[in-house]
Amino acid sequence: MMKYCLLVFVFCAGFAFGQRPKPKNYSRFDERRAHFGFMLGLNSAGFSVYQNADSYQLYGVKSVESKSQTGGQLGIVSTLKLWGPTTRLRFLPSLSFQERVLTLTSTSILNPLKDSTLEERIASTNLDFPLMFQFRTTRFNNFATYVLAGAQYSLDLQSQQDANQSFSDPFIKIKRDDFLVQIGAGVEFFTPYFKFGLEIKYSQGFVNSLIQDNTSSSKPIDFLYNKVWGLSIIFEG
Repeated sequence: MMKYCLLVFVFCAGFAFGQRPKPKNYSRFDERRAHFGFMLGLNSAGFSVYQNADSYQLYGVKSVESKSQTGGQLGIVSTLKLWGPTTRLRFLPSLSFQERVLTLTSTSILNPLKDSTLEERIASTNLDFPLMFQFRTTRFNNFATYVLAGAQYSLDLQSQQDANQSFSDPFIKIKRDDFLVQIGAGVEFFTPYFKFGLEIKYSQGFVNSLIQDNTSSSKPIDFLYNKVWGLSIIFEG
């Protein structure tokens, strides 16, 4: 999904800067100190997986792979002008819905020559609190581009970290709290009364999210780090 989103983003950026000079819409936008708005978007969430080096010898697990799934997100945007109109601080508390799939491939107990697979679906409903610096180009006509860098705290409202584990039917548990670094880029379009932007962003967790409770599902894994691609439409007034 994100490959096609990136193509759309590049096309919009090329279209924006391929225009002839025109009168500026919302020319007083950059004079205001603060702006507010909302965000709607899609995401593609997965894990960076670090498998136990001895997982095959100890547990018969050949591989652990993560498959990204598509989700959605919505949020409230607040931006504060810092050092001129091209540098801003942005806070975007949001609600995101994510799902990741882990596939464990093992040697079959009944037939050692045949592999067996186990899929673990891990769903999350997150409250995200990203704080980012936004560095924007000067406007060309009614368009501008920008890059983002910052960090995010996420609270998983759907986390089962305190749930009782069944060793006869185990599941992978992840932590409720997570911290991620973020980078991104966007294209902004100015209309007479508001500004909207198309943004692509990547988030990478730097805290191990796996709860190692020594079940057959978790023992072959050493570390799980959340990673999320996001494509958003942002409106600001």
